[in-house]
Amino acid sequence: MRKKITGFILAVVALLSGCVIDGNAGNVEGSEISVSEHFASYSSSDPSENGGDGTHVDTDNNGFCDDCGASVTVTFDFFALNDLHGKFADTDSQPGVDELSTYLKNAKTENENTVLLSSGDMWQGSAESNLTKGKLLTEWMNEMDFVSMTLGNHEYDWGETYLEENRALAEFPFLAINVFNRATNERVEYCAPSVTIEKSGVKIGVIGAIGDCYSSISADKVGDVFFKTDRELTALVKAESQRLRDEGADLIVYSLHDGYGSSRSSITNVSDGELTYYDIGLSEGYVDLVFEGHTHQRYVLRDSKGVYHLQNGGDNDGISHAEVTVNYVNDTSVVNKAEFISTDEYTSLDGDPVVETLLEKYEEQISLAGKVLGYNGKYRTGNELRQLIADLYYKTGMKRWGETYDLVLGGGFISVRSPYDLAAGEVVYGDLQSLFPFDNELVLCSVSGSNLKRKFFETTNANYFISYGDHGAAVKNNIELDKTYYIVTDSYTSTYAPNGLTEIERYDTTTFARDLLAAYVQTGGLTESKENINFTSIPDILAIGKVLADNGQTKEEYFVKGKIVQLNNGTWGNLTIEDEEGNRLYIFGLYDETGSVRYDAMGEKPALGDTIVLKGPIKKYVAVSGAVTVEIMNGRLFSVESA
Repeated sequence: MRKKITGFILAVVALLSGCVIDGNAGNVEGSEISVSEHFASYSSSDPSENGGDGTHVDTDNNGFCDDCGASVTVTFDFFALNDLHGKFADTDSQPGVDELSTYLKNAKTENENTVLLSSGDMWQGSAESNLTKGKLLTEWMNEMDFVSMTLGNHEYDWGETYLEENRALAEFPFLAINVFNRATNERVEYCAPSVTIEKSGVKIGVIGAIGDCYSSISADKVGDVFFKTDRELTALVKAESQRLRDEGADLIVYSLHDGYGSSRSSITNVSDGELTYYDIGLSEGYVDLVFEGHTHQRYVLRDSKGVYHLQNGGDNDGISHAEVTVNYVNDTSVVNKAEFISTDEYTSLDGDPVVETLLEKYEEQISLAGKVLGYNGKYRTGNELRQLIADLYYKTGMKRWGETYDLVLGGGFISVRSPYDLAAGEVVYGDLQSLFPFDNELVLCSVSGSNLKRKFFETTNANYFISYGDHGAAVKNNIELDKTYYIVTDSYTSTYAPNGLTEIERYDTTTFARDLLAAYVQTGGLTESKENINFTSIPDILAIGKVLADNGQTKEEYFVKGKIVQLNNGTWGNLTIEDEEGNRLYIFGLYDETGSVRYDAMGEKPALGDTIVLKGPIKKYVAVSGAVTVEIMNGRLFSVESA
């Protein structure tokens, strides 16, 4: 186990470095000047140089050799990425890695003891990375000299074959101490439990693990493997840490694809109970620093033992950075700085040419990303797109299987990814690839009435979207629990065991949600004009809202038209509209068509007496008093007819 730094010695180090002591943690934070800068005035930081007998000694643990006065510390800069999700090239909504590459290369120039690592989910997400099955990102990591990549759940989205191909291409190891083959109960061959890096005479051990996120992977992609979690994972990490210590590791870094559930704006002390994904026993000498992922949160946490946990959000939000000084004589370490570095801190830099070089190398494979499919007539939310995907599942299934099977519905668990919505304008294939990156196949399934009712029609999971026709409408309120029904879904939903689905037939192996949507765009499906809007009447909206759960809200959005008869709030745009029959509807919040400009910031605001067209979800609001209001929540304004 590593030797602990005493409170007295910490005080000495803090005095030298101008740092603030965390007495409970045994770590130093907030330093503007690193410990190593103070030690630099001494003649040597090379472990091979000493006072004369071949061995440095630092009995008072002050960072200097007792015999020769040389520095016996090395300061490292660790930079970690997690959940990059293939965000390689610049887009209108997302920075790429060109400026990031420059920033990281500059860091390595400033400190030769700079270490780059990844905590998983690097490939899946963008057209450029998906069309190369991750190879574009793997080559970029080679160019940047990453020391390791922990496997994330989305590394398995294309199955083990492509994971193994990327491993053969990578010049760094894939880490996952807890991924095992079901048949042999041995760790899979394409990943290692750890890697040891040696810089300036200091040995750093990096241990990698994937968290308990097995359910986040389509089951048909990981049928041959399983993850050891909880106590089994802790035992594996402890044993590996001890092995690395025995082999001379001065510092142990844990790269974990799992993490805390919320973001924090500054360094935050957390209790043991808050780290539900992490065994605090690992912080008792087994692990010195933890880089995390999976939850897409930004934070720097400090646990009860003083160990720091860092995560840098997701989709290229930024970088996690920790500056650590290691005393290689006494196997002690001090964290001088732990921080989240936002993209804002480096997007003004010139981009590194490595990005353009790699894009040119894979130009033929990624050319589909730029293919123009058609035009989107208006801004569309992620939920609107997911509902459209469910509708396309149903309609496609009806064409293939409708004459043989009485299909009740299409849909299932449908996930949308960054940028999470679709702007009005020209649509290219890469837009849809980013929104719906998953290669989940279309599947015809049978399901019991009880699971049909519980998992689809009455689910409380906000990620389930369904579409149905006349037969489904007739069935939904008269489901026989022990009867067999038929639905069309995708392979992620069909292979999720709790859904209780039985696969009958797959559509094919090459048609996915984004391809159905691409065909829809090509036929002009998103170019609807305002003249062809399908309105929902105010009485129908009130009826829909009446049967919602208290404070419940529809996933679907509805077009409605009416004259403004009351303006209740001039900031948010809370107002009441009325139809020609005198039916009234309350609107809680009004935004422009994009949903990004609030009423008070609009250039030309609709006023009393104007007739407006808007769209939004229906909500059943129940006040503390018990009063019920059916309303449109945060409506988006599409047109205004002045009084």
